[in-house]
Amino acid sequence: MRDDSYSSTHPPLPPTTEDDRVSWLRLLRSRRVGVTTFWRLLAEHGSAAAALQALPEVARAAGVDGYEVCPEPVVLAEMKSARLRGARLIACGAPGYPPDLASLSDAPPLLWVTGDSAALGRPMVALIGARNASSLGLRMARSLGAGLGEAGFVVVSGLARGIDTAAHLAALDSGTVAVMAGGVDVLYPSENTRLAEDIAARGGALISEQPMGLQPLARHFPVRNRIVSGTARGVVVVEAAAKSGSLITARAALDQGREVMAVPGHPFDARASGCNMLIRDGARLVRSVEDVLETLPPDAPRQAALPLQDAPEPPRSRPQDAPVPPAPPQRRSLRETADLHSQILARLGPAPLAEDQLIRDLGAKSGQVSPALTDLELDGRIQRQPGGLLSLVPDRG
Repeated sequence: MRDDSYSSTHPPLPPTTEDDRVSWLRLLRSRRVGVTTFWRLLAEHGSAAAALQALPEVARAAGVDGYEVCPEPVVLAEMKSARLRGARLIACGAPGYPPDLASLSDAPPLLWVTGDSAALGRPMVALIGARNASSLGLRMARSLGAGLGEAGFVVVSGLARGIDTAAHLAALDSGTVAVMAGGVDVLYPSENTRLAEDIAARGGALISEQPMGLQPLARHFPVRNRIVSGTARGVVVVEAAAKSGSLITARAALDQGREVMAVPGHPFDARASGCNMLIRDGARLVRSVEDVLETLPPDAPRQAALPLQDAPEPPRSRPQDAPVPPAPPQRRSLRETADLHSQILARLGPAPLAEDQLIRDLGAKSGQVSPALTDLELDGRIQRQPGGLLSLVPDRG
């Protein structure tokens, strides 16, 4: 039996009290605790409060001395800032959380939301593309955005210049969601401030997993892109270069089991090269909104949700007072643990590798490898990426 059920059964129970929400946010904001580590710690310890208590010892076992969890005043200040700006905190598994996003193994535990959270419960389609879009590309994005809105879909995109902006504008009246790379209160780019305000005021929503007030950096955008695709039933790429953030989103969509569609372009136009590559590799060619609607009937079952239907009942089915089984005791010696760490580091490099492939390469049980991966992640030696991928942290020396 695989020991990675935490990836398909979260959350055991969403937080229902203010103290629970504070504990979730403290755990998520603690140093070196990413989304995957958050879910693993929650599954192993039963609650965020218990995970916070155990985290210093977990870090110490990973070779990190003097580890401190995120102080409570830090998250209380974040929550106060959110209240002042009209943002609400929605936990995975709670009402209002996007249902398609909740099916992901790396779903954000918490989202800050401004605007109308009702939009998050409707079926969505992502429209994405180049920032330096052509006139034809912008026209296509407006046509698709308006058509999808008329068909009952919410249009989700990233509030970037170009295609994103055109898609949001076209869907203002029918509903659109902007996924922010920084804090939900940091309207980037600044030229889209008015657009962001209109989205929130006209039945749409702005969402982010990042802390309030966080200015977006380059590394935040690929992480954000998995949310763009994860909220949607399909992703339509209107214009994209061969190496672009839009193709990162398309790859995330494929990993998540979403439909990927692309608008073709002229072979000599670099802005269309990424779309043409996607079509060559099997993406659905889109000429009009009818092509999208044929691929995505509103009541079609979600491919990404299928594994959850056959998964064991999540922990929420246990009685509230039933004790959560503790993590299995460590049975390896220090030498054996160090040897396993060395084997993992030797097999990883800058290029991402799937966790299940790593486990097969090691010839070990996932129950042995998963705690070692947590140790190395907390120690800052490896990093997790969307889609269950692992890579070495670049040497800063």
